[in-house]
Amino acid sequence: MALEQLSDLVQRRQAVQDDSYTSEDYDVFTIAGRTCIEEGNSAQVLSIVVDEKNKDIVRCMGWNLLSPLIEVLLKKEDKTLPQCLAILQHLLEVCSPKELLIGLLEQMDTAHPEAIAETLLLILNPLQKVLLRLGSRKASSLGITLSSLLEQVAKLPVPETKEQEEDDVFSFCRCCTALMGFVRPFVHEARQNYLHSKALSETLDGQDMALPDKEDELRAELLKFCVKSLCEPLLEVELKDPDTLAVSPLRVFATEILSSLTAIGESLPGLVYHPLLKRKEVPGFLEEEVRYPKESLASLAYLLFVHHMAMDTFPAVYSPVFTLRCNMEHISLLLSRTETSWIQKGLELYEKSLVMVEDGSLSASLLEIKAFISVPQNLVKVMTLCAVRHLRIKGLTVLQLSIDKFDTEAKYHFFQCMLKISHHSGVEGYIIKNIRNQIDFSLKPGNSNPWFEGVHLLPLLHQVLCLPDGPETDLLQYLDRIMESLNLLRYLVIRDKVTQNQTGIWTELYKIEDKFMKPLRVGVNMSRAHYEMELKNTMESKKSKAKEEPVLSMTLGDEQLPNMTSASQIQALHSALHTFDMMQSVLVRIQEIIEVKDNA
Repeated sequence: MALEQLSDLVQRRQAVQDDSYTSEDYDVFTIAGRTCIEEGNSAQVLSIVVDEKNKDIVRCMGWNLLSPLIEVLLKKEDKTLPQCLAILQHLLEVCSPKELLIGLLEQMDTAHPEAIAETLLLILNPLQKVLLRLGSRKASSLGITLSSLLEQVAKLPVPETKEQEEDDVFSFCRCCTALMGFVRPFVHEARQNYLHSKALSETLDGQDMALPDKEDELRAELLKFCVKSLCEPLLEVELKDPDTLAVSPLRVFATEILSSLTAIGESLPGLVYHPLLKRKEVPGFLEEEVRYPKESLASLAYLLFVHHMAMDTFPAVYSPVFTLRCNMEHISLLLSRTETSWIQKGLELYEKSLVMVEDGSLSASLLEIKAFISVPQNLVKVMTLCAVRHLRIKGLTVLQLSIDKFDTEAKYHFFQCMLKISHHSGVEGYIIKNIRNQIDFSLKPGNSNPWFEGVHLLPLLHQVLCLPDGPETDLLQYLDRIMESLNLLRYLVIRDKVTQNQTGIWTELYKIEDKFMKPLRVGVNMSRAHYEMELKNTMESKKSKAKEEPVLSMTLGDEQLPNMTSASQIQALHSALHTFDMMQSVLVRIQEIIEVKDNA
């Protein structure tokens, strides 16, 4: 029935010598054609489509057959597959490229979630042929197509392990590889346009003639595609080193994105150093932040300096300090996010940038740059809030590496800054431990410096040797800071002689006694009394009950933790009392050392 309707329509239209088709003609062609293909009559449809007498009706209406053709081709095992493929190839040659483009993109956008990868892989070649048929008018259509394709790729699960990348169950890697094959001829064309424009510009400059600096639209669309790919998917994936995975489709994809950027005339060093180097204003419809998104530039820096892709394009004149300074903007952005993949990349980029710098070479003037403060702030968040343990550990390692790269004055100001902005006892304790190490180094023969001795050191010591809330300070919350402060004070009174007073500690002891030691003694006594009372009440409560029941509930963030039993609460109270004993023991030892040296 459907075949007869289709045959009747084309025979009737053969007798008419114009292209004035009615809406009914379109409906009959579309419905009958679809039904024929679905019922397995593709061979008969093929004979109708390729018949020269039907050229006009096929040119105008043929694109409506894309939907049933794609459905059959996706099944793969269908016996009419060769005929359907032949119909599709013929339609790509004779139908309007704009209508074909719309039809193909509709198939992509409406693909079933489980068929996204197969649909994309199937229509990439037809899409490429259609776009190439558009000639010089293809730029905007290419941009729409590339944006749609990247949106579909973003819906696929990203492989996380080496095995997942090798197996490629969801065809994510195949799609990335096919996508670069799809875009390659357009990159080649844009490069030829760029080289021609460059040569012409040089010729005209030689004649003192100005060439309008209008950005090529095809190049602009490819630039948008490349920078968008740098952000997604490349910021989401974990690239494997060649030693881990010899043939990595994702690594190849990243390499080809960088090659494409270079091919269309973008300077990779210029992009990476974008935060510091003033880029030439390029007239065009792309605004600066759209043309070069910060996330994409951060991803580019990661690929270049961590995975060493396209490093042969970099001149050797850039110093490691300059490179670090440029990368700090990218590192700050990556570490400010909560996604594990972004944090991982930020830490690796920071580490690689620091390793190139000589120890003790970063001056204090760098701390006036915003990124040199925002990066440590974000690093503190990683070390204290990140749910992934190895990233927290990595964060601490990178923090220490960054400290080692500062010169003495920079270390001094960095420590002051970190004590103000970290707001975390563990981090503050770690900084105080570093301060003690710097003082110890400066007190050794031949290492004397003005920043960790005498006048300059005293403000730092007063910043360390104090209680945030006086005697009412929560000693358990500030445990790490307080213990490192006590260890520093004990070190100073042992190491520095009263007669030499290199650190100035002996002339400042009365202030430290008033602001730190005395309030701490009061705080320890108050806390011990409170916890001893809590312990007594808990033990009595436990004895009065025949059956042990939960007596204390706790929350971590918004998550309700299991109730704490009486036994667990008693154990926690004993632990707290032990901590107070430890603090008092160190305080007593410091007082004994001071008295011995005063009486010597």
